[in-house]
Amino acid sequence: MSDAMEDGDSGGALGAETAGGAEVTGARADGLPPPELIDRYLRHVPLLEAWYRRAPQEMPPELAEAFQSNKLTGRHGSVLAQLVHGREPTVGELSVRLGVRLSTVSELVGDLAYAGLVTRRKDPANRRRVLVALSEEYRPLMERFAALRAAPLLRVLERLSPQEREGFAAGLKAWAEEATPP
Repeated sequence: MSDAMEDGDSGGALGAETAGGAEVTGARADGLPPPELIDRYLRHVPLLEAWYRRAPQEMPPELAEAFQSNKLTGRHGSVLAQLVHGREPTVGELSVRLGVRLSTVSELVGDLAYAGLVTRRKDPANRRRVLVALSEEYRPLMERFAALRAAPLLRVLERLSPQEREGFAAGLKAWAEEATPP
């Protein structure tokens, strides 16, 4: 580990790291990551992007038709993914989870409700809050689609030790937080 890292001052750059025999250091003077960092970490990101792009082709036909006929996008899909586990979050909770403005989530939920994919109901505990859920008609399709899309990640998690899973989860969370605008 670099002296700066040991002193608790990361300076926004990576300290020296030895992993798999390769030492990775902070960004170069031109701001680009060192080749070792690209080879060890960043080269995998485009593969994940391609996985996200394949989502529309992997949707059950009925769900794909609902998306196409209602001009729904991946952003709408990200709302649906938050609902597949049966919880009924509020629009505000969805906004926080997705890292987007409340007005944007409200519009997305409105589009999904118009398409019949979600239902909205008043929270019985607080009538000012609106709870959002998958519609019963589309729940089986979304569950099937979510299972299909989760399968690669679940296979990876099965191969990792509990400690590796914790590190993986912590890394994903930190990266998502860093990449999400304030």
